[in-house]
Amino acid sequence: MRKLLQGKNVKITALREGEEKLLEQWFDDLEFMRYYDVEAAIPKGQRGVEDTKDYYNNSNERLIMAIRLTEGDRLIGVCGFDNIIWTNATAFLFIGIGDKEFRNKGLGKEALNLLLDYAFNEMNFYKVQLHVIEYNRPAIKLYESVGFIREGLYREYVYRDGTRYHMFLYGMFKNEWERDD
Repeated sequence: MRKLLQGKNVKITALREGEEKLLEQWFDDLEFMRYYDVEAAIPKGQRGVEDTKDYYNNSNERLIMAIRLTEGDRLIGVCGFDNIIWTNATAFLFIGIGDKEFRNKGLGKEALNLLLDYAFNEMNFYKVQLHVIEYNRPAIKLYESVGFIREGLYREYVYRDGTRYHMFLYGMFKNEWERDD
């Protein structure tokens, strides 16, 4: 039997006490936030981390988890589900590699595959969706490579640097998910 939420290079675990400072650094990284969040890219700092923890800890409609290196257990990113509607078995997925050293190395794809496997085979979701801003081409390529289908468009939804950008809605049904073992 394979290990749940563990791949060759990354694993997904709970966030641990004391990791707030690292999350705070990522939430203060404007480059990261411009791709991770549709809100204005402002440093969120400690207050943003506390708000995020409260938001996720006080509801069964959300789940935030850590992305770690399998070897060494280093925290490199966050992922999870938001807007979980249990009666419909649907949720929105989010993922971000906060540690710059580990971006663009295939670790996000491995973590995404683990998260989708968990969503469909453990949580028994029927459908998973996500949002992505049109200028985040690497993320769009990643999502499409694992089988997400573009389902919708929020026209000129995000405002950055004096320009309006579309935000795309992607989705995947459980029966569309194929795991490569």
